[in-house]
Amino acid sequence: MSFLTPPPHKPELPKEQIDSTYKALRWQVFIGIFVGYAGYYLVRKNFTMAMPQLEEMGYEHAALGIAISANAIAYAFSKFLMGSVSDRSDARKFLPLGLLLSAGATLLMGTALGVSSLAMMFILQFCIGWFQGMGWPPCGRVMTHWFSIKERGTKMSIWNCAHNVGGALVGPMAAYGLIWFGGWQEGTFWFPGIVAIIIALIAYALIRDTPQSCGLPSIEKYRNDYPKNYSAKSEEVLTTKEIFFKYVLNNKTLWFIAFANAFIYMVRYGCLDWAPTYLQNVKGYNLKDIGWAYFAYEFAAIPGTILCGWLSDKVFKGRRAITTMIYMVLVAAFILIYWFNPAGHPMLDTICLIAIGFLIYGPVMLIGVHALDLAPKNAAGTAAGLTGFFGYFFGTALLANICVGFVVDHFGWNWYFILMLAACTLAFLFISFTYKEEQYLVKGK
Repeated sequence: MSFLTPPPHKPELPKEQIDSTYKALRWQVFIGIFVGYAGYYLVRKNFTMAMPQLEEMGYEHAALGIAISANAIAYAFSKFLMGSVSDRSDARKFLPLGLLLSAGATLLMGTALGVSSLAMMFILQFCIGWFQGMGWPPCGRVMTHWFSIKERGTKMSIWNCAHNVGGALVGPMAAYGLIWFGGWQEGTFWFPGIVAIIIALIAYALIRDTPQSCGLPSIEKYRNDYPKNYSAKSEEVLTTKEIFFKYVLNNKTLWFIAFANAFIYMVRYGCLDWAPTYLQNVKGYNLKDIGWAYFAYEFAAIPGTILCGWLSDKVFKGRRAITTMIYMVLVAAFILIYWFNPAGHPMLDTICLIAIGFLIYGPVMLIGVHALDLAPKNAAGTAAGLTGFFGYFFGTALLANICVGFVVDHFGWNWYFILMLAACTLAFLFISFTYKEEQYLVKGK
């Protein structure tokens, strides 16, 4: 739509104004995409918080599982397809628009109509999942335009914590919303939805599309940091055909990253989603111990992600592949300890889950950075969308959920751990295929 068209480049500011303006706007847009993306997670998984109440209304587990699956399926396709739209859109408008639409669908979910039938719940969850796919691509676009390749790992590792911040707030908001407004639907859906609308307005006020639209030079010129694949074409808005067939689908290295991402997500959600069931059914832990272990897994992601980004930038000088490979070896080591830890040692299980959470989210973040590095700036959303599609559709829905569930039912928990270790190995293997190409990219040869 015409109102989403990226703003034109403005005449460059006087030289004496460029440095101060650049520094101020870089912080401003970073805060904008951090707050904005955290807002997306306020209205993403609210349905899971409502499931106990929906069970009391007579809905069965299988029916609720079908409804919530719509969210993941829609998100997988949307992140890829809406990524291409984002590459040709103004990030300042695109990100808040997706958040407003997500909030609107969440508010509707909190009405009698929203929970009136399985079909309505499926439709609304599908809509929320689709609108959620509008969050990551504009953030990736902003990152590639405002932060150069040698600093992108550190900056994206910090930004990536936005989803942990937003996701962590959903539970307390539902609890306090129930107290303040007197109903579970108001607390679970309305309160986060209204807050998300406010955040969308804040994000619009802070975000700017490109430096050139603000009268500034490109980030490569400003920092004298030109990657191998940079050209004047990188600053132009590309056609859909160019994005898909010239820069994304034709990029062999990007496909290796996408396959690696599927197995990284298999480990991420294979460990997270099945930890409560495994600890209760095999180790005999109570709900309190399981809850703290689950919380520790997610919370450990924040320092682990930031450290991973710092290592990839400062220690390995922009080499994402080697950083990811080291992290996946360490993940496999702690999965082995988690597997062979005998019952009666809950502290060691918790330590293993903390270590896995600390380590696995780094590669999750770096896959996105790696994709941004390998594609032109104006194809970044589509490139990251392809890796995201593989992560959520294949890695999460098919492998971590359906495949793991089938294997545990028919072959037992030992084969669950074998699958997790196989996923670590395959992720390592596919990422290793990108190592040679990345050397040329980083060295600029």
